[in-house]
Amino acid sequence: MEALLQASKFENLVENSLVKGRVMEVRQNEVIVDIGGKSEGSINIAEFLSPEDLQIGQEIDVFLEKVEDKSGSPVLSFDKAEQKKNWETILAKCQEGAVVSGRIRSKVKGGLVVSIGVDAFLPASHIDVQPPKNLDQYIGQTYDFKVLKINQERKNIIISRRELIEEQRQDKRRSLLSRIKVGDTHKGIVKNIVDYGVFIDIDGLDGLLHITDMSWGRISHPSEILKIGEEINVVILEIDQERERVSLGLKQLASNPWENIEFKYPIGAQIRGKVVSLVPYGAFIELEQGVEGLVHVTEISWTKRITKPNEVLKIGEEVDAIILNVNKATQKISLGIRQLEQNPWEMAVRNYPVGARIRGKIRNITTYGAFVALEEGLDGMIHVSDISWTRKINHPSEVLKKDDEVDAIVLDVDPSQQRIALGIKQLYQNPWLKINDYFKIGDIVTGKVTKITSYGAFIELQHDIDGLVHISQISEEHVNKIKDVLSVGQEVTARVIKIDKDEHRIGLSIKAAHYDSDRLAQEIVAYDRLKADEQLTSLGDILDEAAKEIKRK
Repeated sequence: MEALLQASKFENLVENSLVKGRVMEVRQNEVIVDIGGKSEGSINIAEFLSPEDLQIGQEIDVFLEKVEDKSGSPVLSFDKAEQKKNWETILAKCQEGAVVSGRIRSKVKGGLVVSIGVDAFLPASHIDVQPPKNLDQYIGQTYDFKVLKINQERKNIIISRRELIEEQRQDKRRSLLSRIKVGDTHKGIVKNIVDYGVFIDIDGLDGLLHITDMSWGRISHPSEILKIGEEINVVILEIDQERERVSLGLKQLASNPWENIEFKYPIGAQIRGKVVSLVPYGAFIELEQGVEGLVHVTEISWTKRITKPNEVLKIGEEVDAIILNVNKATQKISLGIRQLEQNPWEMAVRNYPVGARIRGKIRNITTYGAFVALEEGLDGMIHVSDISWTRKINHPSEVLKKDDEVDAIVLDVDPSQQRIALGIKQLYQNPWLKINDYFKIGDIVTGKVTKITSYGAFIELQHDIDGLVHISQISEEHVNKIKDVLSVGQEVTARVIKIDKDEHRIGLSIKAAHYDSDRLAQEIVAYDRLKADEQLTSLGDILDEAAKEIKRK
């Protein structure tokens, strides 16, 4: 009879339903339960909130997943039985938006499973304000959660812990905003660091500590001073109630080193500081914590042409300097290093008076002149127009070379512009002042061809004076190209047919060298009738044309 009753009970077992079971044994990892089947079933002990309270022979409800598995034992679940029993109860008291308590049971893809009487899903993004990297740390923990969504058909509940935390933080923010005031000092934790500043968490209220309010001194990046997670004291500078934001200050906790700055660093005072930064336009010198001054590149040396400060200064180096200007409003101090020494240009007026004769080495040659070294860092310049009285020099390199020793006369000294003008031609008397003593109309002269242009040829005469033979004055026959008739270095005999003292020009004629006085007079008259802008160009025009000819070749 007992066997028949047992068989009858077994036939009445229905899968996926609640059945009565009796606790037969409580083991370390499982609980053995008899549901009246062919064999007893086991349930993982983790499904029981308080397994220590179970009693042998105690009757409990279990969920029958399968009547028999491969070994013939029933597959049972105490947790699913509780969920099935509790589902209707949960629906009755739990609505979307409600707050429930639950224990985190396990980790699944995308989040956690939380037992709130039934299993609910907690997405990873809703675990905390900042999504955690390790979900395992939450398993077994009990928290309050907010119900986001209930799907009755699928018996699915989605919950959030983050929204509760945010609501709590919001309440704390509003409470804090109602209590704080500008000037208060609060503790905060560095939450995030960006290029323009640091975000500080003050009891759930985010405040911005701008980089300009971190230090009285100059910093390049906030990370030079603070680190994420660091706890610091800050001052409330500004409160925005609508946006629930505050502006914070760190440097305000210390006294402003710029107070009374003009008295601590009076103009003209000599100071000593450390080079903390080098930029293309100068060097920043730290005078004290939070106070820096700028030595502009032009204020490093009186005489050296410094293009980059790192040519003479190094970061970390201690240097002396002079206070040139202090601007408290803009918190800027201008410094000078060259002012530590006497300005050599102020001495130049006395050391190199106008009219004095000097001797120096040519340091450099440019298109407009030559620079002569007078002393260390002090140059004078010979302009191309001051090289010769009589010759039109197109480029100084025609007569001067680098490192040549030359004599010259001081023409002008301008300390404000740091310029000394020199002249070579001033060493000698201007020969054009006595040109009538040297040459007269009709004189027979000899000289060498120095330059050939399309207009004519220049002949070097006595007293270092050049005369011009116009192309029309070379031969009785028509000349197309002067270089077919004359060549540089060739010695020629010619006649002076024109002297222009004002224009510094002597006109010569080769073809008139053997004319008698009557024919020469006629040639002079004809020559004077030539239009200066068409036929007889000035010495400068001809030489400019000669330079073009050279370039074309």
